[in-house]
Amino acid sequence: MSDLKVVLADGSQRSLNDFFWPHLLLMLASLLLCLSVFLPFWTLKMNAPQFPEGLKAVLYIDHVEGHVQEIDGLNHYLGMPPLDEGGKLERKVSLGAVSLMSLSVLATLFVHNRWAAALGVPALVFPWIFLADLQLILYRYGHSIDPTSALGGAIKPFTPPVIGIGKIGQFVTEATFGPGYYLSLAAAACVLAGLWMHRRIYREVRAARRRVGLR
Repeated sequence: MSDLKVVLADGSQRSLNDFFWPHLLLMLASLLLCLSVFLPFWTLKMNAPQFPEGLKAVLYIDHVEGHVQEIDGLNHYLGMPPLDEGGKLERKVSLGAVSLMSLSVLATLFVHNRWAAALGVPALVFPWIFLADLQLILYRYGHSIDPTSALGGAIKPFTPPVIGIGKIGQFVTEATFGPGYYLSLAAAACVLAGLWMHRRIYREVRAARRRVGLR
């Protein structure tokens, strides 16, 4: 492929690779976004003496799995809402939102002007919006303790860490990112690199057209 050339409007030539790589990166980003919805984005493991094997909450983009009933039972004694209450709206719209982001990234392949960057922005910021929203949900959970509940007076308001080790009363928590989140980060990196290469090559295409009087 390195020997193949594309002739621009003014007769200048560019390697076909210059067009191939941005298209490949953007298509890969779209695929990674689609795959991410099938994998966990975040996991919280809780360890305590009465639960020697620990309790896990595994967060996907649209649902929560793991020891949900057991954790909800603990939350009940603290007067906290069930796990399913946190981020209910986000989970409801997440599949549609990620699908639109994936299609938006693909659409950049057919847009050869500054709007291509705008179409890629949602995929670029998605991992960071997920983190910010998760942090807000965790804060609300940790600050929703009912002091009149069975154990509400024994634990002060808290915010579980988004990543790493935390301590809540007699519980030690360990939060880790899942493969779905890492795929979304990889997709964002592919979009960033793809858009940069896309803009560079099509800026030269437009310049070649202007040199021969085409718009």
